[in-house]
Amino acid sequence: MTKVLITGTSGFVAHHIVEHILKKTDWEIIGVDRLDYSSEGYDRLKDIEAFDDARVTLFAADIAQPLPLGLRKEIGEVDYVIHAAAGSHVDNSIDDPVPFVQNNVNGALYMLEWARGLKELKKFIYFSTDEVYGTAPEGVDYKEGDRFNPGNPYSASKACAECICYSYANTYKLPIIITNTMNVLGERQHSEKYLPKVINHVLDGKVLPIHSNKEKTQAGLRHYIHARNIGDALLHILANTDEVLDNIDASKGKFHIVGEKEYDNLELAQEIAKHVGKELKYEMVDFHSQRPGHDLRYAMSGEKMAKIPWKHPVPIGDSIKSIVDWTLDPKNIRWLGRESLEPRDE
Repeated sequence: MTKVLITGTSGFVAHHIVEHILKKTDWEIIGVDRLDYSSEGYDRLKDIEAFDDARVTLFAADIAQPLPLGLRKEIGEVDYVIHAAAGSHVDNSIDDPVPFVQNNVNGALYMLEWARGLKELKKFIYFSTDEVYGTAPEGVDYKEGDRFNPGNPYSASKACAECICYSYANTYKLPIIITNTMNVLGERQHSEKYLPKVINHVLDGKVLPIHSNKEKTQAGLRHYIHARNIGDALLHILANTDEVLDNIDASKGKFHIVGEKEYDNLELAQEIAKHVGKELKYEMVDFHSQRPGHDLRYAMSGEKMAKIPWKHPVPIGDSIKSIVDWTLDPKNIRWLGRESLEPRDE
């Protein structure tokens, strides 16, 4: 049986990857997570009934440290590694950059060191971000191989880890693939993130700050993608890159997993509010000039993925509606960090 190790399995993106692999393959999954504040314990994995599947084995460990010998023994050989674990909150990286960068860089380094000892490894995917390229001027969509220009410690930590991945591919011939993904949406996202934050503001009738340019005429621009679509793209990459090895160089390949539509954050908030069924109150805030480290626009080209070829299985508009509908179900409302749909006073 094919065996994949996924890091950060209790986190938002990775648990959706777990769910997709369980539904679309017969693979065995080994999960490793340090269970910090963003993991919500094992709640996400319990919610998708991962514990009910005998193919799933989970370990609690901090991969920013060398994997203990006993854990290496328990994991054994694997066919694939998807290294998705990382701190991803830009504000937190700006407030306290040193431990944030150390965690993200060391996590990648020690996973690569462990992978270097695997005899059966077919591919190692490092899950990175569009933010490594920094702000994208209007009309510019960065391509794989374009220069890095990280605008904050979080994106710098991901760019640094990418460079370490390249070095291990070149030096040790590890079969490394790097994926850069744009802003991710989905069920069970931490309440500090944008979509659940918008829902909470709309439900409570509060004014939502919309990050904008200095003139407060243009909201921040992003390409959003559902986390299950990312899972689909990763499986497609694992299954199809061998056939195009000569053209893409899968030993150190790099692929952009891009949302199919660009939204500004006001437009997205308005669409979310429409599905909630309540008014959106907002104000444009010049957050980017007031606090350096936040970029107004991110954008990448998805041409390389299209050549495999891959396309989004679910349109983003449908994804947004389904996420809002799912979140507003009374049995799921806890993922907003609240007990009911009633407006809160605080």
